[in-house]
Amino acid sequence: MKQEYFRRADERDDTLFYEQPRLVVHIDDHAIARTTELFREYLPAGGAILDLMSSWRSHLPPDVSYRTVIGLGMNAVELQQNPQLSSYVVQNLNQNPSLPFEDQSFDAAIVTVSVQYLTRPIEVYREVGRVLRPNAPFLTIFSNRMFPSKAVAIWQSLNDAGHAQLVTDYYQQADCYTAIESLNKSPKRGDPIFLVIGRRQE
Repeated sequence: MKQEYFRRADERDDTLFYEQPRLVVHIDDHAIARTTELFREYLPAGGAILDLMSSWRSHLPPDVSYRTVIGLGMNAVELQQNPQLSSYVVQNLNQNPSLPFEDQSFDAAIVTVSVQYLTRPIEVYREVGRVLRPNAPFLTIFSNRMFPSKAVAIWQSLNDAGHAQLVTDYYQQADCYTAIESLNKSPKRGDPIFLVIGRRQE
């Protein structure tokens, strides 16, 4: 994909933009409930979960136990406030897409309403594949909400169907996923919710 697709209106250091904690949710209650349902359906109970681009809420089902949930995000205060994380890492994936985890460390991975901010998505998706165990699911959930100054140009040029195809392309070009599906999981009311899921090749 062309480099200009991933330019942003605000190209200042992301650390400055995310320096101030934002203890707010970015989708409405209906969309949050649908996201939690998807996690309940696709994430393995008792598994090790990687929550990429994490914040102060992960929206995981509160009645399901996981062996560990590791968050990777941009703001330490937000991550510290997340009650579902076992531990966290502060890292800017746009500067460094290499994940600080061993090969095949996780049973599942998630990116929740944040994919639109990735400037090096294929590198990140390839790294996620590296740290997932064979056949482990990787879920990308997105809506139509964003910070326009930080969302990449190609995302802002597309509609919902285009977003779904773009994220599908990330999985395909990472070249380590199989059974890739793109699904409209929007609730009847409120913000739309879309899911693209792929499984790590065996």
